[in-house]
Amino acid sequence: MNNVPEVSVVLPCLNEAMTVGHCVEQALKALAARGLRGEVIVSDNGSGDGSPELARKAGARVVHEPRRGYGSAYLCGIIAARAPIIVMADADNTYDLREIPRLVAKLHEGYDMVLGSRLGGIILPGAMPWLHRYVGNPILTGLLNRLFRLQLQDAHTGLRAFTRAGYDRLELRTTGMEFASEMIVSAGQQRLKVAEVPITYHPRAGESKLKTWRDGWRHLRYLMLRSPTHLFLIPGVALVLLGWLPLVALTAGPLVVGRFFFDFHYMIAGSAIALLGLQTLTLGVHGKAYLVANNLEHPDRLMTWLQENFTLERGLLSGLALLLIGLGFGIRIFIVWAQHGYENLFELRTGLIALTLAVSGTQVIVAALFLSLLRIQTRND
Repeated sequence: MNNVPEVSVVLPCLNEAMTVGHCVEQALKALAARGLRGEVIVSDNGSGDGSPELARKAGARVVHEPRRGYGSAYLCGIIAARAPIIVMADADNTYDLREIPRLVAKLHEGYDMVLGSRLGGIILPGAMPWLHRYVGNPILTGLLNRLFRLQLQDAHTGLRAFTRAGYDRLELRTTGMEFASEMIVSAGQQRLKVAEVPITYHPRAGESKLKTWRDGWRHLRYLMLRSPTHLFLIPGVALVLLGWLPLVALTAGPLVVGRFFFDFHYMIAGSAIALLGLQTLTLGVHGKAYLVANNLEHPDRLMTWLQENFTLERGLLSGLALLLIGLGFGIRIFIVWAQHGYENLFELRTGLIALTLAVSGTQVIVAALFLSLLRIQTRND
């Protein structure tokens, strides 16, 4: 007789004595009603109210994760799961676990992951605060869709089903509430087939452990850090162009546009902006290289081009060329100064060009060296 379960339901638990037993029983009955061999794993995260004992009594297998955190509990519970299909849900009775078979059926259609959409289903009165329902969840889901080219209604739902093979490709690591975002981001970047089914969301029993602003910020921070293109590259390119515009336009002298007078003061600001932009741009390249090196992202067209064309030697030569051009302008200023008997000389415009080019060249050299260091790690991996 085959005792290996077909579906493992993983429930994280921290002081859920009021509901964990009911959730375990509900999940087991739902699986049995559809003829699915199943198990329920309760990943206890340090409960002190007897939740583990109640979960065992209801038929669950309990594992213990001493490291606190939503992600920590799930990582421990999923490792303990034995089935090729895994369902994750909260143990606070907010999700109707009788809907689990619907998610599993969707996986059988060929999807790698299925999300239970609260925003696309029914949210019962009192189940979700107004701020979460109409502001937090829509904004975070919309941002995630925009940054990672997904089309989801509810990216932060706690009811999800996925195959073990799909999960293993995600290589999840976060230990806090951002675990939910990491799963979706990684699923998008690993090109998993993701579907949604509408579900009913119920009011929570007991006190919520979700901290609106703290956990919302953790989700937002994680989404931005996983998207160096939008956090660094695009702003970096914009700043470089914005900075060099007054540097080039005012090189020959001041400009008057209508009532506005533009002089070297704008060149000083432009130099600072251009250097800041180049620093931001190189941080973006390094960030993308780090994600690729750690298998958190597939190389896109930019990284593929850099890997194929931007060798350390070419980076050093490019930076050295900018540095030498800047030094060349500096030597020109020195010669003009000598020709004027080393008297006071106003060569601020040329000096700003020289300074910006020389510092930019140095930044490119350092960036090329650091990018090469990341590539060493990639090859070792």
